[in-house]
Amino acid sequence: MSANTADSNADSSSSSKRARFPPSGRLLRHADFEKVYKLGRRHFASHMTVFYLLREKISGGGDVRVGFTVGRVLGGAVVRNRMKRRLREAVRLNRPGSGFPVDVVINPKKSLLTADFAVLGREIVRAFQVIESATAGSKASGSSKARPANK
Repeated sequence: MSANTADSNADSSSSSKRARFPPSGRLLRHADFEKVYKLGRRHFASHMTVFYLLREKISGGGDVRVGFTVGRVLGGAVVRNRMKRRLREAVRLNRPGSGFPVDVVINPKKSLLTADFAVLGREIVRAFQVIESATAGSKASGSSKARPANK
């Protein structure tokens, strides 16, 4: 009976509106993904590669927008969806506050499936810290474009 009570408490807390990953915080259009890949910068972590690009506050608001790409080479649909669910939850729990206009695309590595969720959360936090410090420099210099990822 206590297990049912714990499950119902978890369900009621996870169904609140704050616990969702809002569409305004997601990268959805192919053109946005391509722009981040072509013009953005990269941060490498042990379980993922994070691409990011500072954007103008006018286009898309002032919050972080996050997208995920999981290629077929990483596994079947069930495996890829599990990777995306784990990443979405880690980002939802560790995303920075508003006023940080950057587009982020996260590409997981195969090792993400076996990684501890706490480690995954720390990698996300570290990636956002790197992004914030890197984009703070380009904001201060007046340039809104980051160095291309191709270099």
